[in-house]
Amino acid sequence: MADPIALDTAWLKANPLPDHHDNIDKNGRGRVLVIGGCRRVPGGMLLTAEAAFRAGAGKVTIATIASAAIPVGIAFPACAVVALPETASGEIAPDSADLLLAEMANHDAIVFGPAMMDEAIVCTLLAALLPALPDDMFLLLDAFALRAAADHADAISARGDHTVLTPHEGELAAMLGADKGDVSRDPLAALTEAAERFGAAVMVKGATSHLMADDTCLAYAGGGLGLAVSGSGDVLAGLIAGLGAQGLPPLQAAAWGIWLHGEAGRRLSETMGPIGYLARELAPLAPGLMRGV
Repeated sequence: MADPIALDTAWLKANPLPDHHDNIDKNGRGRVLVIGGCRRVPGGMLLTAEAAFRAGAGKVTIATIASAAIPVGIAFPACAVVALPETASGEIAPDSADLLLAEMANHDAIVFGPAMMDEAIVCTLLAALLPALPDDMFLLLDAFALRAAADHADAISARGDHTVLTPHEGELAAMLGADKGDVSRDPLAALTEAAERFGAAVMVKGATSHLMADDTCLAYAGGGLGLAVSGSGDVLAGLIAGLGAQGLPPLQAAAWGIWLHGEAGRRLSETMGPIGYLARELAPLAPGLMRGV
C-alpha cells in the first residue's frame, strides 16, 4: 500500500483545474447527467445538480421519477429534466434503462445512485447501463449504487480508470462483502482492496478521508463534524462529477471534490458553528475556494 500523501493546496496546485479559454460554450464546459431520486427523497438530486454547476459544469440534466420531474425542474430551472417511469413505491422503475441509455450519449459525466433506496432496482439498472457506457465516460457511483457495485466488480474494473466510487465505511464494507467493524479498524487496507478489485478511484469518507487510485493514496483531514449531515454526500458527488465532466481524470476530480467539500465545511464551521449548517450551504462556497488555490 502506498503511503498517504497530504491532500493540500500544494498537491492541488501541482494538479490544477481545467483552464478554459474565454470563448468556450456551455457544452464545452462539461455536461453532467444525474440519475437518482425517489418519492421519499425527491429533492436530493437538487443538491448534486447544484454542486456540479458550482464546480464549473456548463449543463446538468436530472433523470428522476416522473412524479418529481416537474417540481424538480421548477425548483432548479437551469437543469434539464428527464421523467422516468416509477414503481408503485416511488422508485425509478427497472424498465427505465432504455430512456437512460438514450440520454447518456449527450453527456460527459454520469452520477448514478443518489437518493435511490431500492438496492435490487439499482442493481438491475446498473447491469443495463455499465456495458453500454462509452469507455471514456466519467462515471461516479454513490449511495445504493455502491452497495450494488459488489455484483458488478468485473464490469466496473473493465472500464479502466474512468470511474469514481465514494463510499463511507459501511458502504465500503458492503462493496467488499466484509464486516463493517473490520473496515473501521483498518480502512486503508479495505480501501486498497477495493481499489484493486474495482480498478477505480475509490475514497473512504471519515474524519480523515482517503482516496486511492493506482499507486497513489491521498489523505484529507479536515471539514469537521458538520459534514456528517443528510445531503452532504450528494453535494460531494456533484462536485466530483462537475469536475470530471470538464476533463479531469477520476483521481484529480475526486481529490479536488474532497478538498472543496471539506474546506467548505471548515469555513461554515468557523462562521456558523461546528454543527447545524445545511448540506445545501456547502456548494455555493466552491467557486471562491477554487479561485483561491
